[in-house]
Amino acid sequence: MKKNIHSFVICAYGDSPYLEKCIESLKNQTVSSVIKLTTSTPSDYIRDLCSKYDVEYNIRTGTPSIGNDWNEALRIADTRYATIVHQDDVYEPDYAKKVITAARNTNRITGVEPQIVFTDYSELVNGIKYAKRRNLIIKRILLLSLRLRKLQGFRWAKRNAIRFGNAICCPTVTYNIQYIRKLLAEAGRTELFSNDFRSNLDWEAWEWLSVRKGAFVYLPEILAAHRIHEDSETTRIIQDNDRTREDMVLFSRLWPQGIAALISRLYKKSEDTNNVRK
Repeated sequence: MKKNIHSFVICAYGDSPYLEKCIESLKNQTVSSVIKLTTSTPSDYIRDLCSKYDVEYNIRTGTPSIGNDWNEALRIADTRYATIVHQDDVYEPDYAKKVITAARNTNRITGVEPQIVFTDYSELVNGIKYAKRRNLIIKRILLLSLRLRKLQGFRWAKRNAIRFGNAICCPTVTYNIQYIRKLLAEAGRTELFSNDFRSNLDWEAWEWLSVRKGAFVYLPEILAAHRIHEDSETTRIIQDNDRTREDMVLFSRLWPQGIAALISRLYKKSEDTNNVRK
């Protein structure tokens, strides 16, 4: 496997106490990937960790926002595939090996280029990995249409995976950067992630990609752990109701208005699983 076909790009914000564990999980992959870090909040803490683990340290200037951070991560990645890493999360040792293999086999199986490759995941709460929480089981059901590799390039299968909620866990996603840049250029769009969204910018990107040629490649194997804690950005967004408003915007793109409102109310009930006490 080519050494420089894949990059991990960590988006760091503030001085997360979990950042070192995240970096260690990337360093412990069974195949070598380029590892970079980008931050709009530079600090000695972040710089020193990058120096310790030989991670390329990049400072992003401009307005702090999740969308700007993620777009910058894709911009500085100079490999064919890249994973945007959330600083609190960790990856299983075979993550890179398996997503790269899946990406490289996609055209042969589906007849189209992969747009994204993503995996199943566990939730990491107070140091314990949980694989069978209610929301995780629901997401696996929503992703049933993508379990068959031959269906992963069909528009209806891709939209089924996001029609009832965002079943794709953003930290597990690897992007086919070269192909996505081509799609963006053809559509006259400069960036994949929209700053009009604070919470659902990933879901909005999946919706945009779902109507364009290419495959959503799903590996139904737990290859990452998404950390849930009280200081996480996801928890803060849920608490101030930004997510509920954004959910309705996305459901309205996928359903008629009345059905969208009903599904949005039901979907909101699943958000309480992002509580560290659940």
